[in-house]
Amino acid sequence: GVAPSDASPDEGVVEDLPLIDEKAVEQLTEGLISHYLPDLQRSKSALQELTQNQVVLLETLEQEISKFKECNSIVDINALFSEAKHYHNKLVNIRNEMMMLHEKTSKLKVSGINI
Repeated sequence: GVAPSDASPDEGVVEDLPLIDEKAVEQLTEGLISHYLPDLQRSKSALQELTQNQVVLLETLEQEISKFKECNSIVDINALFSEAKHYHNKLVNIRNEMMMLHEKTSKLKVSGINI
């Protein structure tokens, strides 16, 4: 069997780590931030501008869509009117034919022929 060792395997590791200089970490962090921050801020403003442009584009599209809807309804109304005109003409023709038939039948009755 393996003899149990008193020494922990982690023992001595902590002492091997170099001491972390907090000031150096702070300066490195500030350096990194100052290096990347302008780019990030530029990206942020570019994204905001893009978002605003998209909002404007969407609003414009919605207006155009509503114009098309209005045009379609006008076309529908025009179709309805022309259809109404067509049926009105048919009715007028039927009425004229009925009046002619009525005249003919009344003339025939006057002539003494019973229908």
